[in-house]
Amino acid sequence: MRKFFEILPHKADLKIKVFGASKKELFLNAMKAMFEAAGIKPEGKVVKRKIKIQSPDILQLLVDFLSEILYLSETENEAYFNIKFKKFSDNTLEGELFGKKIKEQGLIIKGVTYHNLEIRKKKEGYLATILFDV
Repeated sequence: MRKFFEILPHKADLKIKVFGASKKELFLNAMKAMFEAAGIKPEGKVVKRKIKIQSPDILQLLVDFLSEILYLSETENEAYFNIKFKKFSDNTLEGELFGKKIKEQGLIIKGVTYHNLEIRKKKEGYLATILFDV
C-alpha cells in the first residue's frame, strides 16, 4: 500500500506532508492524516455530517476545509475518515463527511496554520505540506 502522508520534523508543532493522485484525494488524505498523525482513535457507529466551503483559492480552501473539520471534531467529539464530494473546485467544496466518535485523544490540534503551507503538482499527483498548531 502506498503511503499517503509522512510526519516531518518540527520543534514545536505538527508538520505533515500529504500525497494524493488528485486534488480530491489530497484533501481526503490531509483530513485522514490530521487525525492519524495526532493519534486520535475513533470507534462506534458511523456518523455523517454535511460540509460546504467556499474560499478565494486552493490554499485557503485546504486550510478552511481542515479548520472546519477540526471545529466539527471538537464540537461533536468525532474523527472523520472519509468524504464523498458532491462539488469540488479550486475554491469550492461540498460533500458528506463520514466519521466515528473519538475513543482516544492523542495530540490536541489547536489550529491549521498558513506557515510554509504549499500544494504542488508532481509527476505522480499532488503534494501538500501543512503545519498544525498543537
